[in-house]
Amino acid sequence: RDLDEALPALEVATQCLKKLKMDHIREVKVLQTPPSGVKLTMEGVCIMFGLKPAKVNDPNTPGKKIDDYWQTAQKEVLNDAKKLLDSLFNFDKDNIPESVITKITPLIDSEEFEPVQIKKASVACEAICMWARAMYKYHFVSKAVAPKRQKLRDAESELAEVNAKLEEARASLKAVRDKLNKLQADLDQANETKDQLQLDSDQCELKLERAGLLIGGLGGEKTRWGENVTTLQHSFELLPGDCLVAAGMVSYAGPFTAEYRTSMEQTWHKSLLECKVDFTEGCSLRSVLGEPVKIQQWVVYSLPNDNLSIENAIVIDRCRRWPLMVDPQRQANKYIKNMGGKVESGMDVCKLADPKFLQVMELGVQFGKWVLLENVGESLDPALDPILQQQKIKDGSGWIIKLGDKQVNYQESFRLLVTTSLPNPHYSPEVSVKVTLINFAITPEGLQDQMLGIVVQLERPEMEEKKSALVKESAENNATLKSIEDTILRLLSESEGDILESEELIDTLAKSKVQSAEIDKKMEEAKIVEKEIDDARQSYTSVAFRASILFFAIVELTNIDPMYQFSLQWYQQLFQAGISNAPAADDPEERLTNIIDYVTHSLYVNVCRGLFERHKTTFSFALTIKILTGYNKMDQELLRFLLTGPTGDVKDPKPAPVDWLQEREWNEVQTIALFKQFRGIDDDFSVYADGFRAIFDEPEAQKVPLPGDWEAALSTFDKVCFLRTIRLDKVTQAIVEYVTAEMGRKFVEPPTFDIALSYEDSTKMTPLIFVLSAGSDPVADMLVFAEDMGMASKLESISLGQGQGPKAARLIEEAKGKGSWVLLQNCHLAISWMPELERITEQFNPELINNDFRLWLSSMPTPQFPPMLLQNGVKMTNEPPAGLRANMLRSFAKIDDTILSGCLQPQAFRQLVFGFCFFHAVILERRKFGPIGWNIPYSFTNEDLVTCRRQLKYFLDDNTEVVPHKVLRYLGANINYGGRVTDAQDKRLISAILRNYVHPDLIEFGPEYKFSESGLYYCPKAETQEEFLEYLKGLPLSPGPEVFGMHDNCDITCAQGETTQILNAILAMSSKTSAGAGRSPEEVMDEIAESVFSSTPKPFDFDEVETKFPTVYEESTNTVVKQEVLRYNRLISAMREAIPQFRKALKGLVTMTEELESMGSAMFRNAVPGAWAPSLGFLSLKPLNAWVKDLNDRINFLQNWIDVSKPAIYWLSGLFFPQAFFTGTMQNYARAHGVAIDRLTFGSVFDDSKKPSEFTEPAAEGVYLFGIYLEGCRWNYETHQLDWSFAKVLYEEMPVLQLVPVVDKPGVLSDQGTGRILPPNVYECPVYKVLSRSGTLSTTGHSTNFVIWIDVPTDEPQDMWIKAGVAGFLALKF
Repeated sequence: RDLDEALPALEVATQCLKKLKMDHIREVKVLQTPPSGVKLTMEGVCIMFGLKPAKVNDPNTPGKKIDDYWQTAQKEVLNDAKKLLDSLFNFDKDNIPESVITKITPLIDSEEFEPVQIKKASVACEAICMWARAMYKYHFVSKAVAPKRQKLRDAESELAEVNAKLEEARASLKAVRDKLNKLQADLDQANETKDQLQLDSDQCELKLERAGLLIGGLGGEKTRWGENVTTLQHSFELLPGDCLVAAGMVSYAGPFTAEYRTSMEQTWHKSLLECKVDFTEGCSLRSVLGEPVKIQQWVVYSLPNDNLSIENAIVIDRCRRWPLMVDPQRQANKYIKNMGGKVESGMDVCKLADPKFLQVMELGVQFGKWVLLENVGESLDPALDPILQQQKIKDGSGWIIKLGDKQVNYQESFRLLVTTSLPNPHYSPEVSVKVTLINFAITPEGLQDQMLGIVVQLERPEMEEKKSALVKESAENNATLKSIEDTILRLLSESEGDILESEELIDTLAKSKVQSAEIDKKMEEAKIVEKEIDDARQSYTSVAFRASILFFAIVELTNIDPMYQFSLQWYQQLFQAGISNAPAADDPEERLTNIIDYVTHSLYVNVCRGLFERHKTTFSFALTIKILTGYNKMDQELLRFLLTGPTGDVKDPKPAPVDWLQEREWNEVQTIALFKQFRGIDDDFSVYADGFRAIFDEPEAQKVPLPGDWEAALSTFDKVCFLRTIRLDKVTQAIVEYVTAEMGRKFVEPPTFDIALSYEDSTKMTPLIFVLSAGSDPVADMLVFAEDMGMASKLESISLGQGQGPKAARLIEEAKGKGSWVLLQNCHLAISWMPELERITEQFNPELINNDFRLWLSSMPTPQFPPMLLQNGVKMTNEPPAGLRANMLRSFAKIDDTILSGCLQPQAFRQLVFGFCFFHAVILERRKFGPIGWNIPYSFTNEDLVTCRRQLKYFLDDNTEVVPHKVLRYLGANINYGGRVTDAQDKRLISAILRNYVHPDLIEFGPEYKFSESGLYYCPKAETQEEFLEYLKGLPLSPGPEVFGMHDNCDITCAQGETTQILNAILAMSSKTSAGAGRSPEEVMDEIAESVFSSTPKPFDFDEVETKFPTVYEESTNTVVKQEVLRYNRLISAMREAIPQFRKALKGLVTMTEELESMGSAMFRNAVPGAWAPSLGFLSLKPLNAWVKDLNDRINFLQNWIDVSKPAIYWLSGLFFPQAFFTGTMQNYARAHGVAIDRLTFGSVFDDSKKPSEFTEPAAEGVYLFGIYLEGCRWNYETHQLDWSFAKVLYEEMPVLQLVPVVDKPGVLSDQGTGRILPPNVYECPVYKVLSRSGTLSTTGHSTNFVIWIDVPTDEPQDMWIKAGVAGFLALKF
């Protein structure tokens, strides 16, 4: 404690000395006149070191000497700085003489000798001062402590003596103990020897006992294990081949269907045999890598129990790249979720649209979870690349992976599983190489098994429960047995030395023997029970089989409209409801029949509710075909003929025995005669000509019996196919009768629109979707229904569009809690917000949503509508009434007496309102006739009519003396309705139609002014709404074409169009599923490709053409020839290059690209591949076989032109770009006659006295042309002008036309808005390339379809031919 006072000061002084530098000391030494502080410090040091001062004269007292330590310090202290520092540090502070202390005491007591004061003089002296004071203080402390230290030294000496004596005593004790321990060790060794002998004896007895147990425990396995060893030894030799097949399946088979996978395995088996590689006969992915116990467990997790699904599960289990499952029915999704729920580390589920999906991924990677990424599209987020490519980096004993800018610890238990609900996605190679693609689309077998489970569960719940329990118990038992066997083998393999010494092994054997016996007994009993249950379940197979067929019938509907999507979950709910509601019966067979009939019709009704009218017959027919195909009652080859028609011309054709059949129809008759049931029917056309003519002429041809024995020989379906050959227009009615015969009348009578029924089928979780069509407005009906349900005040409606998404989201969020209804209209106008809507609905939590909540949506058909909403939602269509009468009734239902009498000219107002309504109905109904009705089908609305009515009232009220017919017609045809009309020919048409209904004679003559030749249609003399409605109700339900100003043949055109639409839709739904006659679709496509290639002409020698047709001023058509040659060469070269590539791709020799696949699909449908037409080829509507023939005809025409240099007559249909030919002709004339080309127009001269082949010399002026077909009328060779068509003759070729350039053409300006000068008594006839009429403007400024106007002689007014849709065409559709 005494030292504690001095030591800190000593330490401080020491630290200061350490900081002291020698330079500081040298600075002090050189001082000439040192400050007093320095002198005092040096005095203190000299005193401490015992140095004597020098004697110097006292400056204050002369003659007196005083002590001067400065000189001493300079000589002995400061002389060597290093020595001074060493002396200070090593100073003997414990032995300072008292004389030194006495001398230095006055200095220590001096206030001037304080460190603070000294520091002012010198830093070095401050440290030395502190040292001197510390030494002084330490001396006194040390002096006080010295006696105590002496006492301590005395005590320590005494202690040392005592310890020495203690050590002697301990040494004696140790010697005694060592002797005792030796005696004890001898005793222990003797006892140990005795115990070891006893232990050896006991161990011997135990081993004998265990040997008995081991022999008994493994004795039962000897035979089985012996067989297994033999099998394994044999399998070991076959492993290379088996592994090759299994590895190939895991690597490549994922995206393919079951048929392709089987084909791949068979191909590999064949290759292994050729390469002499041993393999197990019939080895497959399942036999090599499948573990029965694991597979059973997967089935418990809801994996469909079909081979394809089990193979998929094996690939998921074994693949190295993360799996991406194509899962349109969400089967994989359900299976993965069930299996992931049992994973120890847990599983997270997310979607790419989730805002925190990357965070979910990060946590999954970090904690080794499974992550299921649902509903991805055709592209994946680039942020997933490190995970997909498994870019792990070794970090110490673990792994890390970089996600974005973060490094995350990577756990080996992490798994990523990706699913997409897209039915047929196309993934780029960049995506495909990062994942393992797996086709998880449900198979008929897998679905049948699921549906069997559902029907048995509902009909025999106790049986299905027992079956499920047995499956689960069987899986558990097998897993237990496998675990026991694995444990025994593990213990045996790990056992070292004598296995009889392993108590764990012996105990495990003992327990396993008992457990195995119990399990074997249970499994034997379970097999018996399971067989009984399976036998009972098989009685319901017919229902499950029908259910499987029906589902695949509706899945294919999406091929004809993107809104026709249905989920498996929706279908299963409908199926369960159908079973519950089907009529009961005591007889089991009758009950099964009732279920099948009820479920089938229930599906028809529910699906039809969401179909457009034009597709309901298609669905009925498709359903019938699918069911009959499922029961092997459908001739696939004949069905293909019905859908596609002939895919080529008949070899060695016979001449037609009758003159009323066209070439196309006779070719179809000869083609159908190649089928065994029709053999000889072509020959019988001469025998039963009148009977077949009756079918050809009869308005209801589908009801006319076939002549001779054919009526009895052919089935109903055969008759439908025959009707296609000569009466395509009646096939639709024949299909209806066929469906009625096979399925019943109720399958051709779709349900009417009923919101209430749809509402009953909906839940708070499923949206109700109005699928809109042009002119439909279901909102009014929905508002009435809301009123009936008492929800009008709780209905929130919003029309979607730009910026409306967030508002709609808020409405949904509020309505969920309050139990309100939300109507989101026009979803097709907010495509970009649809993914957000899908995300909102997916996050619906039934526990947080009021039961009264409903989400209503309306949308036009669009591929971008969220599939999940469509598949699970309740879809409805409500189309406007079809038919002239229905449209008129609908229009007048909204015009009450107040409106009719609210004008200052009431009579004229009523008549003209009626005229506008009739006009509105006519232009809407003309759409059904297709292109002959309108080039483009426009969506005219009721608002257009209301605008015309209001304008009419305004003008009549403004001037009560005059009715401004021209103004009304202009406003109606050019603005109110005409604002929607974009096609030039349609603008002309709408004006012509309106002129018939807004006409002065309507007001002047009233009912005497007829709207059509039949006299049925006129404006009645009526004043009230009721009187108008009474007249309208008396109009025909199905008016003839004459009311539209069209020929009766237009009904045939309309009916043929409807039939073609149905057949094309069926073809789209069943494309490439079956080719018939035992041939695969690939074989059929290869055969067609070979046929097309053999018929493809060779390209022209362009150099030869260039030489023969040089570019010269006098002949502009030379350039036309070369341009045509270049265009055809491009097409032919593309065909000759693509077809061999496609055939190689079919054989797997090259990659089947998307373009090649599309080409094959088109050829299979007898359609022209899109890569050939219209992108490279000429515009055409012909089927493939007719198109190839047309191509060769065109090439022959062009070759003839090249050969003769200047043909006498030109086949206009053979030109790729006829407008260039017309320009060249005009240029030739202008240059020959020195006339400005803009003064020239073509005049039309028809020569019907000769056939095209009879023209041998070119025209003196202009050109001769042929190859133009008329639709809507014909050329009368007697009157030499236009005339009405003959019955059933839809198209007729025009006579030879001479186009003559005319300078300053005389005539009058056309009143049709075409800007052309017309001579009198002609019809401005538009000429198109193909029958579709509509086209688009190309980069050259020309239409892709419209060709030219020609002036055709007529003695009728133009409006008549315009309304009849008369036009010319360069090519037909057959």
